[in-house]
Amino acid sequence: MKKSSRRKFILTSAAGATALAVNAKSSNMENKQIAHHVFFWLKNDGSAEDRDKLVEGVKTLSKIPEIKELQVGIVADTEKRDVVDASWAVSELMFFDTLADQANYQSHPIHQEFIKNYSGLWSKVVVYDIQKV
Repeated sequence: MKKSSRRKFILTSAAGATALAVNAKSSNMENKQIAHHVFFWLKNDGSAEDRDKLVEGVKTLSKIPEIKELQVGIVADTEKRDVVDASWAVSELMFFDTLADQANYQSHPIHQEFIKNYSGLWSKVVVYDIQKV
């Protein structure tokens, strides 16, 4: 093999290997599980009735096929510490297999219906989305 052919082969191989590595990494990131953690504050702070209605509404989201697991909760009566925020009323924690599944959930009719029917109960919503590493 000529010196210039060998150099061209090495450069082409290196570029191809880099492209494969980048593609594998982005594909791997796409397939990592997503956790979607949402915290709701009630307009009627302290209302057990409104809290229970919201819990009922959040549980309807379990019918969305992209959601692999749904956990719904209220503030736990744990030790009071400076690092614990217990100001919210209801929380949902859901898991998706991919970013695409999480995106599909956002526009799913059941999710849109939930927002329409229950958004009057909350004054604030905070979302934390994490990707498994």
